Amino acid sequence: MINLSKLSKVFNTKDGKVTAVDNIDLTIDEGEIFGIIGYSGAGKSTLIRLLNMLESPSEGSVTIAGKKMEDLSKRELREARQEIGMIFQHFNLLWSRTVKDNIAFPLEIKGVPKEERDKRVNELIRLVGLEGRGGSYPSQLSGGQKQRVGIARALANNPKVLLCDEATSALDPKTTDSILELLTDINKNLGLTIVLITHEMHVIRKICHRVAVMEQGRVVEQGNVLDVFKRPKEDMTKEFVKQVTEPEETEETLKDLFGEEGIGHILQLTFVGGDAKKPLINNIVRSFDVTVNILQGKISQTQNGPYGSLFIGVDGEASEINRVKDYIREQQVEVEVIHGE
Repeated sequence: MINLSKLSKVFNTKDGKVTAVDNIDLTIDEGEIFGIIGYSGAGKSTLIRLLNMLESPSEGSVTIAGKKMEDLSKRELREARQEIGMIFQHFNLLWSRTVKDNIAFPLEIKGVPKEERDKRVNELIRLVGLEGRGGSYPSQLSGGQKQRVGIARALANNPKVLLCDEATSALDPKTTDSILELLTDINKNLGLTIVLITHEMHVIRKICHRVAVMEQGRVVEQGNVLDVFKRPKEDMTKEFVKQVTEPEETEETLKDLFGEEGIGHILQLTFVGGDAKKPLINNIVRSFDVTVNILQGKISQTQNGPYGSLFIGVDGEASEINRVKDYIREQQVEVEVIHGE
């Protein structure tokens, strides 16, 4: 559906040239939710603006649904953009227009007759859960409702691709979850390809099939979300994964609490998919001459299955603890020694 080849964007500033996007190769499949994550300044927003040619690439190409975007004429580009919806962090609604009129705006520009336009708007209001609010103005809506209007407006022209630029960053956690659930439903029911940029790993974990990690304009790591969670390679990726697998400063806290109190080893176990359901701790206690304390654990759901992280304290002879670690690895569970040898 989307193919980026050696894509770069360089801005000329008073302080010299700034490379915002640096030689990116990326393929996004039809019907998937693809996440792009990075901290501020990583180049995420520039990248997403390159997809619909709000920014022109300095080098490389963008191909969407078989169309090479940079080669299109102005008229062809306008037509191609109708197949690419976009929602924004701060909603970008027309404050003098009602909910219905905001959603209808792209259809008006396209010249859709009023009767057909009204029918489509009513369909979209039902789709995004805003029944009874069609006559309201943006100032009368909550943040989540405003974003639902933005989503409905982005879907007005039946796009093939939906671009989400930090679409949940201005929302509280509960509202964020409701918007992510809506996007998941839209993806499943409409088969829409969604490209979502964010700095929050919770968003990636909850709805994305695959993810690319950006740093200083480059994609430093990409893959299926579960694979990236299980074996993050780059330090940047490891930081993001810890956002949802561990409370802040978990390792240090566990070392301080238990490191000097008789627990010889602190192990971090990482479970992915069906591994999260295995009775692993029970089997260890039954099979090995060690004492096991469960210190902390968390399990999260991704689009591809569960992901869990468990911290345990293990006390016993060194040789027996080594046997425990070998057994854990044999069960296809990752194990990392947090404290001890």
